[in-house]
Amino acid sequence: MADIERESMEYDVVIVGAGPAGLSAAIRLKELDADLSVVVLEKGSEVGAHILSGAVLDPIGLNALFPDWKSRGAPVTVPVKEDNFLFLGQNGKVRFPGWLMPPLMSNHGNYIVSMGNVCRWLAEQAEALGVEIFPGMACSEIVWGEDGRVKGVVAGEFGRQADGTPGPSYEPGMELHGKYVFFAEGVRGSLSKQVIAKFGLSEGRDPQKFGLGMKEVWEIDPAKHREGTVTHTMGWPLDGNAGGGSFIYHAENNQLFIGFVVHLNYENPHLYPYMEFQRFKHHPIVADLLKGGKRVAYGARAISEGGYQSIPQAAFPGGVLLGCSAGLVNVPRIKGNHNAMMSGIEAAKAAVAAIHAGRAGDTLEDYDVALHAGAIAKDLKRVRNVKPLWSHYGNLLATVLGGFDMWVANLTGWNPLGMLHHARTDAAHTGKAKDHPKIEYPKPDGKLSFDRLTNVAFSFTNHEESQPSHLRLTDPDVPVRVNLPDYAEPAQRYCPAGVYEVVEKDGKPEFVVNFQNCVHCKTCDIKDPSQNITWVTPQGGDGPNYPNM
Repeated sequence: MADIERESMEYDVVIVGAGPAGLSAAIRLKELDADLSVVVLEKGSEVGAHILSGAVLDPIGLNALFPDWKSRGAPVTVPVKEDNFLFLGQNGKVRFPGWLMPPLMSNHGNYIVSMGNVCRWLAEQAEALGVEIFPGMACSEIVWGEDGRVKGVVAGEFGRQADGTPGPSYEPGMELHGKYVFFAEGVRGSLSKQVIAKFGLSEGRDPQKFGLGMKEVWEIDPAKHREGTVTHTMGWPLDGNAGGGSFIYHAENNQLFIGFVVHLNYENPHLYPYMEFQRFKHHPIVADLLKGGKRVAYGARAISEGGYQSIPQAAFPGGVLLGCSAGLVNVPRIKGNHNAMMSGIEAAKAAVAAIHAGRAGDTLEDYDVALHAGAIAKDLKRVRNVKPLWSHYGNLLATVLGGFDMWVANLTGWNPLGMLHHARTDAAHTGKAKDHPKIEYPKPDGKLSFDRLTNVAFSFTNHEESQPSHLRLTDPDVPVRVNLPDYAEPAQRYCPAGVYEVVEKDGKPEFVVNFQNCVHCKTCDIKDPSQNITWVTPQGGDGPNYPNM
């Protein structure tokens, strides 16, 4: 707010977000010039607290940062030993032969990891190089220069009351200014959205597309555990209702990472992504694997799925977008961490060159060129038609056509299908409730499947309840006046944490926002058909506290 006075600190580079992109950028900055002042601001209570990923890691980014990462003790110790791809029916499966899959889909040389633990380790390496890292410091505002460039961010504001006014223990936070500001907020970051809109960075690009990824960590019977085994599935239970699929990764210490992704361009507003995940675990091959085990963690987050044609211009006056803030996920490979790390490295190179040339606050065009023409572009161009094919033709036919396109691109560098496009946002795909059948879901049994609130407890989420809700309704009447009659208010179902409810009060429906449950997945910001919900950062340290995601 304009009338609040804040102290300021000056840095060469300010980085928002201590994920793989932000930490890789910080490390490379200090590797290139140890005298640079670099700060990383993280909204989670600790580095890794808000990191959720599958994850099978392609170590290309790690190799570029630290060729000796193994001897340094990186928590990357489970190489992929077996790769499976299955198409599921309700009670059976069809295995896709490995030789049918394009080589780029192979996980040979990759590792099953907890990206939360990888980021904790990266933070240690960054601090050893002199990077300042401040967890629990949510960045709530952009500081704009008089010339319109991004000058810095406001971080560490605490103590606002529910109505937004400063409370008795209010702390205004600080302004952190940088010659350049790197936004590495992850998917649908609140500040990244602002700079994309202000500078028109998505003009001429396709709309970004998204998926909702939900994940549980299980400790399973050692007799069923096969460390290093990777399995991906498509088909049941989604069938024709939505695109998506699952991952099942056998990690270390008898742990199983099991997750489910639902593409958010589904039409039927009665679809309940969380319950599709819970139903999936009752498939015979999954139920047998989990029997006798116990769930130890749960979480969810949105995934950028638009691919190459949806990447915005990633450099603008005073800053850049990194990683998932720019949408760098390779959707068919179900991998984005390697590209996130590489984007941080490329941005660091561009910033150091600019600072050494005496520049500050301009547009790092070299970074944008590298992003659209270098290794990241090569990775994404080969698979650029898979997501549009899924959207237009469904899983089975798209798998055939997409496989053909990827095979040719892998062999020749040329996509025979050219460049297919995304026409609409995921919110715009949502159909009217009257035009789609309701879907009946079985009640969770408490052994393999669980209700949302029980599972949210395993995300260790906490929000200070006296603060303003970080889920802002542009018009508080829209959920009941528009979304309820037209779409059966889908927020009740698409949210994987039970944040939104429609309850009856005085004989009338009322929309309730339980922001305390929010796991920061940002699905509501993406999928709300009226685009009436905006996700912003709560005060620092709040949200999930993922231990091993």
